[in-house]
Amino acid sequence: MNTTTEHDRNLAAKLKLLSIEPAAFKTEPPNRQARRRVIPVAMLALAAMASLAAVFLYRPDRLQRIETVLAGFAGKDGTVLSVGGAEVPAESGAAIEPTRVLPGNTPSARALSPREVTGSGYVVVADIATVFSKYEGRIVTVDVEAGDRVSVGQVLVRLDDAGARFALEGAEIARRSAELALAAKSIDLSQARSSLTRIERLAGRDAMSAQELEEAKTAFDTAENAALQARQDVAKADLDIDRAREQVEALTVRAPISGNVTRLTAHVGDTVLSREDSVRENESLLAIADMANMVIDADVAEANIALMRPGLRGEAVLDGFPDRPFAVEVSKIAPMISREKGTVTLRLSLSSPPPDMRPAMAARIRLVVGEAATSVPTASHPPGTGAQTGGPTTFGPQAGDTRDHQQRAER
Repeated sequence: MNTTTEHDRNLAAKLKLLSIEPAAFKTEPPNRQARRRVIPVAMLALAAMASLAAVFLYRPDRLQRIETVLAGFAGKDGTVLSVGGAEVPAESGAAIEPTRVLPGNTPSARALSPREVTGSGYVVVADIATVFSKYEGRIVTVDVEAGDRVSVGQVLVRLDDAGARFALEGAEIARRSAELALAAKSIDLSQARSSLTRIERLAGRDAMSAQELEEAKTAFDTAENAALQARQDVAKADLDIDRAREQVEALTVRAPISGNVTRLTAHVGDTVLSREDSVRENESLLAIADMANMVIDADVAEANIALMRPGLRGEAVLDGFPDRPFAVEVSKIAPMISREKGTVTLRLSLSSPPPDMRPAMAARIRLVVGEAATSVPTASHPPGTGAQTGGPTTFGPQAGDTRDHQQRAER
């Protein structure tokens, strides 16, 4: 008995119409042209992510190199991008600027890449003398003032010491006594020589005994030794006089070098100690500095020590004369690194510094390391247009900061 109604048959027909026949899975190879379009897009996306990371991790002056790399990835056919010495063909697509050579990361490329090393320091005097009194005494005159120009041997301070003067007088008296003793011994020696000569002549005639001849020889030797001793006493007296005179003359303090008096602590009436007892600088009489021989001691970052060498040239500017830069040259490199600051100290000789320069002035330096920067051909400055780099720049970075000389000049 068929219990299917007309309604059920209509519902089944509708469900059959709504059903989807299973179809066989058809695989086709990917479109090669589409894949070629996807690869550059993916590479550009990766490069963009790297550039964003570089913005946070590196300084802004490195961003231009990243933009050049991005432009290379979007290059047209036949364009070659040189990165670190390796040539990479650019993909077809958008046109780019002419070939731009980026510095490599090899040691030789880093050594030749022009860079700037900056630092800060102070003007110092290479030749400075702190003057002490060699012996104790009381200051009676001060013949100079702070700032005066003095020459070698010029009298600076005069001291007085009664004990030194008495010692000199005593030595002179002792020498006169030694001279008198030498004269007496010389007379005795002359008499002993005459007696010996007479006895030897008589002994030759058998008119004098051998014992008397021996006694005459002994007397002569004794007189000769006494005369020699008297001569030694005179020499010792001369030495005592020289010592006492040197002490008296040292009470007149003279300039050991030529220069300017930078500090004066001597005052009339003060009693000063001898050099052996004066161990502190504030116990000295004065200080002299040779202003004609000033240098700059500047600190640069320890990371730049491999780039430093004597003869490296650059320029410096003083905070007191910011508009008057002058040339400098590295003459010495400190043998020790500052553990606290992480810097190395350079001593730089100066060329035509400002005439009003003073010791202890703050200075900033800039040294160019590597070969001189050359022009880079770009779309805005093609080869042959005369575009150059390496123009004058201004100071601004902190000590130890390094800048790419070529990029700074382009900006």
